[in-house]
Amino acid sequence: MERDIVKINEDLCDGCGLCIPNCHEGALQIIDNKAVLVSDLMCDGLGACIGHCPQGAITIEKREAQPYNEVEVIKEMVKKGENTVIAHLIHLKEHNEIGLFQQGIEYLEQNRAKLPFNLDEVKVEVHNSSSSHSCGGACPGSAEKVFNVSKLSEVSADVPSQLTHWPVQLHLANPASGFFKNSDVVIAADCSAFTYGNFHEKFIKGKSLVIACPKLDSGLEIYISKITRLIDEALVNTITVVIMEVPCCGGLLQIVKNAASQASRKVPIKLVVIGIQGEIVEETWV
Repeated sequence: MERDIVKINEDLCDGCGLCIPNCHEGALQIIDNKAVLVSDLMCDGLGACIGHCPQGAITIEKREAQPYNEVEVIKEMVKKGENTVIAHLIHLKEHNEIGLFQQGIEYLEQNRAKLPFNLDEVKVEVHNSSSSHSCGGACPGSAEKVFNVSKLSEVSADVPSQLTHWPVQLHLANPASGFFKNSDVVIAADCSAFTYGNFHEKFIKGKSLVIACPKLDSGLEIYISKITRLIDEALVNTITVVIMEVPCCGGLLQIVKNAASQASRKVPIKLVVIGIQGEIVEETWV
């Protein structure tokens, strides 16, 4: 069957192992100093490991793979202990995988007497979990939330766009285009402009923009090459990386850092992190 599954770029992977504890399903292992997907069966394709890869070597691709099997996975989780089971169930819950979540709970109920922990305590912990706590590394980016939105005063005219060029998707952008020459570049995660209300005035006024998603986009090695060209050929002045606070978004900063390390000249890089309710939670030069 065709489904979303982890892909590892061995050329980028340095075997640091940071992705391993964040794959609760145990689908990743370090073999010969490289992260390896050891089982299609165990990979849920939800990408909790992506934001923990400092080299941007992990992406999600759609391909033919064995169907994910929650019963086999939860069996392995039980061997690893209570905290791993809790983290795994919260991971499914936050990604709205209700069917898989129920399969896991049903297996635990059926084997309650054999479990090396108190199932009722586990269920309470999972029930009381939130995406910002107790998630054990699961990505909260897919968790559903509802916000109270402040009512804004009506304006008499549309706010003008500050966008100076097209296209803006990084795969489509040409580093040789004149609008990048000696410019200040903003490299923004796709969701950020929809989350931060004053995105145009705050981030792209007078700057050049490209957008990307480190979790859902393919060909991330092309992104590294293009950003390196922006630094060396377009001679950009600065790079501002605007990402969301969810873990998977951190891959975009790693892509920029990798590109900067390969470039022959140095440019200042600023990181801006946007909270999921639209506030700036971090703004710093890196």
